[in-house]
Amino acid sequence: MMSPRVLDAAQSLSEAPAYLYDLPALETHVAAVRRALEGVELYYAVKANPDAELLRVLAGHVDGFEVSSGGEHAHVTGLFPGMPVALGGPGKTDAELRLPHHRIHVESPYELRRLLATGLEADVLLRLNPDLPVEGAALTMSGPFGMDEAGVAECLPLFGRRVRLRGLHTHLASGLAADQLLKLAGTLLDNEYDEVNLGGGMAVSYGSPESRFDWAAYGAGLARLRRGRRLRIEPGRALTAYCGYYVTRVVDVKRVRGEAYAIVLGGTHHLRTPVTKGHDQPFTILPTGSGPGVADEPITFVGQLCTPKDVFARKVVTSARVGDTVVFEMAGAYAWNISHHDFLMHSKPAFHYLRA
Repeated sequence: MMSPRVLDAAQSLSEAPAYLYDLPALETHVAAVRRALEGVELYYAVKANPDAELLRVLAGHVDGFEVSSGGEHAHVTGLFPGMPVALGGPGKTDAELRLPHHRIHVESPYELRRLLATGLEADVLLRLNPDLPVEGAALTMSGPFGMDEAGVAECLPLFGRRVRLRGLHTHLASGLAADQLLKLAGTLLDNEYDEVNLGGGMAVSYGSPESRFDWAAYGAGLARLRRGRRLRIEPGRALTAYCGYYVTRVVDVKRVRGEAYAIVLGGTHHLRTPVTKGHDQPFTILPTGSGPGVADEPITFVGQLCTPKDVFARKVVTSARVGDTVVFEMAGAYAWNISHHDFLMHSKPAFHYLRA
């Protein structure tokens, strides 16, 4: 359920499409997450949404940022000089291996050898890709990510005084509930390393936006498992998804072979999330229009792109008229920043921020 202030702001926007970010809601959410994770370090995975205004809110509550490219590194260190940064991601370039960091997540024995060849000091977490079953995940990070146990064993003799092994990093899957992540954590923490980064992967339900990840249970479980070691997590989507909204308007309503369609300004070149994850993006319609429409029947919401994949939600029973405002919820992560902005060269959306 959207707050009255979000609804009022969305209805009063003079331009559409636009992104609307609720910064006080983000502040409240990340503060609650921080309280639930006593004794556990919290890094934000910048890939989820690098918007500077969101990062400024997060910076007051997280221990650092996880970045996966030279571009993200420059963005974050430019905004927050001195803030701890963990550098991850596969296929690091020589230039990226030279970037200053708090931790670097090494993906392979060859990458470690290239890091050693720089002659620089580094504090390393080896990214482990263990052979563990992950049931119910929305996305599994198998294949080329990290290394298996043989790769880790090959790396161990290479460390010295300049390039130091600090521990392990692992991120196995996305879309898991607290009990599932804790079960994996129990297995992954059964090792001799003093420092372990468990990654992210906390479930975010687009089908049931009111259903939230149980941070209290997760924090309590990690406290039992930590046993004095340095433990870190790096969520992204689960921190920022709920604070973002994509606001647009219905420009046409029509029927094709008996099926109703609402065409909205913009499209998935602005909000790619429903296409990449294959879901209906949750939305609320504000009855601001007076044009033709349909009432209380299945209708599919699409954008302006010349592709049948430009779909936000399929056959949702609702009412919609030309001129109505449509507010797509949960657009605060993997939304604008992963979208193919220049396809058809439509105008970019505006960006607005609700503040306290």
